[in-house]
Amino acid sequence: MSIINFTSKCLLTIGLITAATTAVAFPEKPIEFVIPFGAGGGADIEGRLLAQEMAKVLGVPVTPVNRKGGGGAIAYTHTKNAKPDGYTIAWNSTSVLTTTNLGNTDFSYDAMDHVGRVEFQPQPFAVKSSSKWKTFADFVSDCKSSPGKLKVANSGTGSATHTAAIALMNAVGCKVIHLPKGIKGRNKSVLNGEADAMIAPLTGAVNLTKAGKIRLLVMPTDVRNDVFPDIPTAKELGYNASLDLFRGLSVPPNTPEKIKSILADAMAKAANSKPFLALAKKKGFKVSTLGHKEFSALLSREDKKVKTIFASAGLLNKK
Repeated sequence: MSIINFTSKCLLTIGLITAATTAVAFPEKPIEFVIPFGAGGGADIEGRLLAQEMAKVLGVPVTPVNRKGGGGAIAYTHTKNAKPDGYTIAWNSTSVLTTTNLGNTDFSYDAMDHVGRVEFQPQPFAVKSSSKWKTFADFVSDCKSSPGKLKVANSGTGSATHTAAIALMNAVGCKVIHLPKGIKGRNKSVLNGEADAMIAPLTGAVNLTKAGKIRLLVMPTDVRNDVFPDIPTAKELGYNASLDLFRGLSVPPNTPEKIKSILADAMAKAANSKPFLALAKKKGFKVSTLGHKEFSALLSREDKKVKTIFASAGLLNKK
C-alpha cells in the first residue's frame, strides 16, 4: 500500500470517528413546552397531558411553561427567537393565525416551523339554559328584528372564539355586539345575563353544558360532534360558517428536519396514548394528527379564512 493511500484511509477513518463522536443524539436534556395561555384552561390541561406523554416517548422531561399574553404573541415570539435545536417547542392553536393577523406580532404564522397538528374541536354557539332561545333559528329571528342589540361574548378581541363569532354572524346576516370578556369572563357573562350568548371552544363549554347551565344551539364546524351529536352544524342549517379550534406543535425556524421528525413521532404517539384519548373523549375534542406537510397546508387555508373574516370586521393588520 502506498503512503498516499495509507494516509488517505487514516484520514477517512479519523473523520468518521470524529463525526460519530461529535454527533449529538436528540434529545439529551429537558425540553421546554411553551403553553401560550394561563394555567387551568383547556389549552393548559391538554398541553400538560401531551407533554407528560411525550416525555415517556422521548425519555427526557418535557416541561410545560406558561407564557401567556398578547393572545399567544408572547409564547410565539419566544419560540420564534429560540435556538433551533428542538429544546423549545410551542403548543400552538388557531391563535397562531389570529394573533399574527391581528398585528400582535411583527411576523406571520410561517415565521416558525410547524411540527404537526394534534387535535381539533368545534366552537359552539351557546346561551344560558334558561334562555328563551331554544334553537339557533329563534336567536337569529330576534337578532334580525333588533339589529345591534344582542351581545355575544368571546375570549378576547381577535381570539379564535371572536373570529368564529364574526364568521357565524356574517353568515346569518345578524348584527350583534361582540363582548371580549376573557376565558373565565366569557362564561360568567352568559350565566349572569351580561351577554345573551357566547362562542367557546367545546372544551370550555362541555362541563357547563353537561351541568345544565348553558344550552348549545349550533356549531360552526363541518361535522357533528360525537359528545353532542344532537347539536346541528351551521352548514346543516344553511349557513356557510366553519372555524374549528386546532392545536399542534411549533418550533423555531430552521430546526433540523431530523429533530422535527423525532418530535412529530413523539407527538403522534402521545396524542394517541390512552390518557390523552381518554381526555379527548371526556372533553369532546377530536384527536387527528397531521404531519408537517398536511398541517402546513391546513394552516395556509385557515390563514386565508382568518384574513377574510378579520377584513370584514376591520381587524386585519395589513403588514
